[in-house]
Amino acid sequence: MDIEINIETLNLEIDWLENVIEQVIITYLLQEGHEKNWEDIPVPDLAENDSPYATLIRQWELGKYERLALALAMTPHLRPQVLDIFLGKNQLYDRPFTEFGGITDKSHGGVLPTGQTLLFLLTGNDPLMRTEVLRILGHESILLKEQVLILHDTETYLPKLNGILGLSDRWLVYFQTGIKPAIENSPEFPAHRITTNMEWEDIVLDDHVKQQVNEINVWLKHGDVLMKDWELFKKIKPGYRALFYGPPGTGKTLTATLIGKTSGRDVYKIDLSMIVSKYIGETEKNLSKIFDTAQYRNWILFFDEADALFGKRTTTESSNDRHANQQTAYLLQRIEDFPGIVILASNLRGNMDDAFTRRFQSVIYFGIPTPQERYQLWKNAFSGTCTLDPAIDVHRLAEEYELTGGSIINLLRHCAMSVINRNDTVVNWEELMTGLRKEFKKENKTLRFAN
Repeated sequence: MDIEINIETLNLEIDWLENVIEQVIITYLLQEGHEKNWEDIPVPDLAENDSPYATLIRQWELGKYERLALALAMTPHLRPQVLDIFLGKNQLYDRPFTEFGGITDKSHGGVLPTGQTLLFLLTGNDPLMRTEVLRILGHESILLKEQVLILHDTETYLPKLNGILGLSDRWLVYFQTGIKPAIENSPEFPAHRITTNMEWEDIVLDDHVKQQVNEINVWLKHGDVLMKDWELFKKIKPGYRALFYGPPGTGKTLTATLIGKTSGRDVYKIDLSMIVSKYIGETEKNLSKIFDTAQYRNWILFFDEADALFGKRTTTESSNDRHANQQTAYLLQRIEDFPGIVILASNLRGNMDDAFTRRFQSVIYFGIPTPQERYQLWKNAFSGTCTLDPAIDVHRLAEEYELTGGSIINLLRHCAMSVINRNDTVVNWEELMTGLRKEFKKENKTLRFAN
């Protein structure tokens, strides 16, 4: 990949933008040459250009208005001086032109374009072009769906187009180097994709749980047909919301991952440590990034230990209580409006706000496995190279020790390391009991020997 060609391509776009800005201002202020039209300025020909930027323009069939928006958003990063022309003052009021948009920041020095800046360029001489701006910055715009352009939020009392028109750092790096940084665990998307090599037959669930989980799979398979062809969109909100609750290790995360694997969708586990903030309004902003990024992607969002975010509302005895309740209400609204699949997991249903559970399509309890289910979990875990000594009574293990599937897998790991260390594959009783003791100690329980 020739980085010089990539940078040269971007500079060609900015050269074009600079000429457009100059002509629009000349025309708007009725200066010499005002009779010319900026749309007559040739757009750089990228037909034979193989740079990442040019390839994207062709692939998405972007026109000159979209390219103008892209060039405007990337200019502060590459040639910020091009936008200094917007610092010019209106001589009548001795202040900057309001209609130019743009803001200045003490840490930047130059002008940061806003949605209003793009609006001025397209409508300064033709007010009817406002519809193009609304299209480019609308929810259906591929540039916003793919998070290339970002129209940053403003205070609620300000016009939305006063928000800074930014270019995603990921896409800027891609345009320059041809390498698109991973979106995972980034400030834009504090989450990571979870996968599994296991299949449905490897997980042991009771029949009622299987039936409820299958409802989610049916929605993922037929949801589009139900919403569009059956016109359910007139009666129900888009998307699907489920709550998995129960003790740790009972298969909540694995089930969510298998749902994604079955439906061919990526499952992203949200990193709550990067979302929850003690500062008022920050948690909502961080969560907003999650939903905005996933809004138009075919992903499943998985919130583990969700009661940290979606816990019960309290009586409003203090300003902190009011803020916590406002935050919960905001999260409820975002989840309810999200058109995709959201799965929340919690150890206790009682920790969750009732307003959430009432709006969920599925509330599924993952309980401690029964002895019969534990027997199957033991058999599944030790069915490979690492096996249990035939003298070990697996039925009795399942009856005597109340373990979850996660704990049994932890035991498998411990036993496998023990037997391979002595160049064997068969787990003896002492090794198994050592592993059991470790698992029980984690939960401050005392191990009672079966033999």
